[in-house]
Amino acid sequence: MLSKQQRKQLLDVAWQSLRHGLARGRPTTLDPAAFDDRLSSPGASFVTLRRHGQLRGCIGSLEAHRPLVVDVAENAFAAAFRDPRFPPLTEAELEGLTLEISVLGHPEAMHFTSEQDLLRQLRPGIDGLILEDRGRRGTFLPSVWESLPRPGDFLRHLKLKAGLPENHWSDSLRVWRYSTESFGDED
Repeated sequence: MLSKQQRKQLLDVAWQSLRHGLARGRPTTLDPAAFDDRLSSPGASFVTLRRHGQLRGCIGSLEAHRPLVVDVAENAFAAAFRDPRFPPLTEAELEGLTLEISVLGHPEAMHFTSEQDLLRQLRPGIDGLILEDRGRRGTFLPSVWESLPRPGDFLRHLKLKAGLPENHWSDSLRVWRYSTESFGDED
């Protein structure tokens, strides 16, 4: 668990990266050593932008491959300027913009014998999922359960996101679950 101060620092870094991106066209550069061990240690995060409550961008990392504070800065910039679903963020959009950061726990491989077995193991509202098969991969954060509360719907939509048919099933299908610690401007 992150402390209140660590959460505030990460939110500040994310906002700093957005503003730096608007001014200079690139994410802010940070010295991870200037932060405590938890924030300077490897970590994976997603940054979600909402404008007036509507999704405006969401980009993240599934694996911890750089310091958490750097991951947040890079993902905030990417959510604002590189999410292919949206045009790059503009200065005018800052009004009404909110940020949410989700720090991912370590993904845990799930073991199942059928789609029904997998569905029985899912924990709505708790599990984020990574699904992979035939060179395709997709993830849903635990917050997606809010809009897809039924396990079957959650899994079908995740398959579609990964570029697979919604009724896809194969023996090579792999799924991992992870939890997140999520916080934002409104917390």
